[in-house]
Amino acid sequence: MLAVSKRHGCERISTFHELGLTAFGENQLQEALAKQPELADLGLEWHFIGTVQSNKTRALAEHFQWVQSVDRAKIIKRLAAQRPDSAGALNICLQVNIDDEAQKAGASPGEIMDLADLAGEYAKLRLRGLMAIPRLSSVPEQQHHSFGLVKELFERLRQAGHDVDTLSMGMSADLEIAIAEGSTMVRIGTDLLGQRKT
Repeated sequence: MLAVSKRHGCERISTFHELGLTAFGENQLQEALAKQPELADLGLEWHFIGTVQSNKTRALAEHFQWVQSVDRAKIIKRLAAQRPDSAGALNICLQVNIDDEAQKAGASPGEIMDLADLAGEYAKLRLRGLMAIPRLSSVPEQQHHSFGLVKELFERLRQAGHDVDTLSMGMSADLEIAIAEGSTMVRIGTDLLGQRKT
């Protein structure tokens, strides 16, 4: 479980760390960078789950253990070049726009294999798997279909020789279906940490 901690303060994060959570997701870079020094002694695992802009890759490479929303070759190259030697390999997921929604980030399914091959060329990156935010639907069959397509793409990566182990899909509204379709990581915010500060 990835606790999505955007707009939650350090005290709230510390409380949930005491309950056993160690992985926290943020989608606003500056907010995350402000929290990290205050919580450094907890040894938290920080995941970036927001849209990756090229002018922010250095900070992501230097301050996060995971970047889950990689969707372009340029971002892969920049993260690899900017990852400090002392930090170890940066865990990345490729974000796939499985339902081809214009308002969402993510690579098309047809681009994923080439991006995975590129990521595999860099020792400073470790490709862990895929991340997706399928279209919300009131029809369970449609959600099962979308999540199932992500799982199929994940299995294609494995068959091609990529050592992937993470399928990050499912949030509060659809986590049960995501898990049924093979999710290994669900991203939960309000339903876990409570209402966010505005």
